Amino acid sequence: MLISDLNQIPGRVYPARRRTQNLAGGAAPIQTKNFCMGYVTLKPDGGQVPWHNQEQEEVYFLVSGRAEMCLGREIRELSEGQAVYIPPGEFHQITNVSNQPAIMIYVYGPAGDVAHWRQELDGTLPRQGREAPPLPTGAQPQCVETEP
Repeated sequence: MLISDLNQIPGRVYPARRRTQNLAGGAAPIQTKNFCMGYVTLKPDGGQVPWHNQEQEEVYFLVSGRAEMCLGREIRELSEGQAVYIPPGEFHQITNVSNQPAIMIYVYGPAGDVAHWRQELDGTLPRQGREAPPLPTGAQPQCVETEP
């Protein structure tokens, strides 16, 4: 039996103030072919998964906290227990809008790494309004710097 144990998975901390722990696929103990799943802690007051897109379809499920979800031109506040579907290729961002950590689970398929993880670590995320569409009006700004 394969088991992923959050207590045993160090995960990775990203510049956008979040910690991601792979549960299935990627660097996880459970290897999958058709999907990936992970547990994300968004730090208080602005921790985020910054504006990006990917070829896989995805679902974000907010386990606890409050978060601003941007999807294409839409912006909504999510609360615990809500899930949002992200179609392939659609730009999206989620930002913690509370003073407590927000916990979310992501699932995307098919399995494989997504470019935005490496881009964020390298400081090369597409700049919103330049290489990527602008964020929806009133959205929290990206909290990571990109190369000029």
